[in-house]
Amino acid sequence: MKLGVMGALLSAMKLDQALDYCQRVGLDGIELPAGAYPGDPWKLAGVHKDKKRLAELKAALADRGLEVLGIAVHGNPVHPDKRIAAAHHKAFQDAVALAAEFATVVITFSGCPGGSAADRTPNWVTCPWPTDFTDTLAYQWDKVLIPYWKKQNQFAADHGVKVALEAHPGFCVYNPETVVKLREAAGRQIGANLDPSHFFWQGIDPVLATHYLGRHKCIFHVHAKDTRIDPANSLVHGNLDTKSYGDVPNRSWVFRTVGYGHGDEFWKAFISVLRTHGYDGVLSIEHEDSLMSTSEGFEKAVAYLKNMLLREKTGQAWWF
Repeated sequence: MKLGVMGALLSAMKLDQALDYCQRVGLDGIELPAGAYPGDPWKLAGVHKDKKRLAELKAALADRGLEVLGIAVHGNPVHPDKRIAAAHHKAFQDAVALAAEFATVVITFSGCPGGSAADRTPNWVTCPWPTDFTDTLAYQWDKVLIPYWKKQNQFAADHGVKVALEAHPGFCVYNPETVVKLREAAGRQIGANLDPSHFFWQGIDPVLATHYLGRHKCIFHVHAKDTRIDPANSLVHGNLDTKSYGDVPNRSWVFRTVGYGHGDEFWKAFISVLRTHGYDGVLSIEHEDSLMSTSEGFEKAVAYLKNMLLREKTGQAWWF
C-alpha cells in the first residue's frame, strides 16, 4: 500500500513547495487537484495537451521520488445549472486525459441533478414518500445520471482510466449500494473512492462496506479521513446536520484527522479488509479537521498511518 495526500490541502503552496513537503514527510505520492470543487491551484487543467509542461510535471515528481496517485475533480457534472454542469464535465474529461498520462484514477462525485428538468438547483432525496420523491429519483437516475455516466464510462474506457466515485451525501451516489447500482447500470470503469468518514455518520460500518465493495471488485481509491460522532448532540438531533462544520460544540458529528475519531481497532481492521479484497493502492489523506491546523492534522495523520500500512507482499503460509 502507498501513502498520499489529497493535494487540495496544500493548495496555498506553489506546486514545487507542495511536492517538497510531500517528500519531506515521507509520502509515496500525491492526488492532484485539477478542477471543479477542489479547484485547480496549479493550473493542471489541459496540461495533457502541453508536452513541455507535462514533461516538467513528470520530472518534478520523479526528482522527488513521488507518484501521481489520482486526479481529483470532485464535481457535479449533472448539475441543473448548465454552466456549472459544463464546467465540471470539462474538468472531468480533462482529468481523464491527464490520468491516462500517469496510469492513475480520476476521483469525483456522481453529481446530483435537480428534481425535474425545470429545477435550477440539485435535489438530494432521502426518503421515498410522498411519492414526489420516488418520481424524482426515477427522473434523476433514469433520465440523467445513468445516461451521463454511460457515456463517461466509455470515454474513460477509451483512455484506459478508472473513475473512483466518492460516495458523499448530497449526491445520488452516497453509500455502497448506490456505488454498485451506478456501476452495474453505466459500466465497469466506474467504482468507488472509499472514504470511511462519510460512512460513519450515516450509520454505515466502513469495514462491512469495504467487504461489500470488495466483493463487487470496485475499490479503486481510498481516502483516509476520520469522523467523530458527538454522542449528546447525535442522540438528540440525529445526524442529518446542516450546521457549519466550524460549529463543533453544536454539531452531531465532525470530521477529524485519522485516529482522532476512531483508533487502532478500526484503522487496523479497515486496512486489513482492504488487503483481504486485493486493494494495494493508496491511502490518500484528506484533512478537514476543524480542531487542528492544516499542518498539525496532516502530519499527525501521516505519522499514524505510516505505522499502519501493510507494505510488503504476503508470503506463503508456512504454519500449515
